[in-house]
Amino acid sequence: MDKKIINVFTENIFNDWTFDEFEVIQNTRKIVEFYLEQLTEVSCLEGFDFESLTFDILFCDSKKTHQINREYRNKDYPADIITFAIFADDDAKFILDDDINLGEIILALDKVKEEANKHNVTDRYELYFLIAHGILHLLGFDHQSEEDYNFVVEVQKKALKYAQIGEKDE
Repeated sequence: MDKKIINVFTENIFNDWTFDEFEVIQNTRKIVEFYLEQLTEVSCLEGFDFESLTFDILFCDSKKTHQINREYRNKDYPADIITFAIFADDDAKFILDDDINLGEIILALDKVKEEANKHNVTDRYELYFLIAHGILHLLGFDHQSEEDYNFVVEVQKKALKYAQIGEKDE
């Protein structure tokens, strides 16, 4: 497969955790590159010609994900991650100027910190673990069964290893 352009746009509206957004974008691109090498033929991208992929990541708090869950998903609870998989979920699947807009990942950074503590990993690792998870959703992967869930988690771990993001790295 030809090397694809990966456009990742980020916005951080959570004031209690600052990080290098350039680094996040670079590492996120590495995760996408791994998925493109490993999963294109079984993802929502199968059979489509494109030069670039685009998606957004919004970093916020759990109050915001609670609001989004209520407004758009009829769910009344805060989430650590919400994805809107535009390309994977849309039956029309349009490509504009050889670019596929995959959608948006929304991450509650206060929940990321809670989950990191619970799993005994760094905040950074949990952040990328959830970004990797969100990208899989944008690519059309779901985890309705235990088998699907195990597949998704295993692929996430491989992607993080490829991007050289370790559980205890800072």
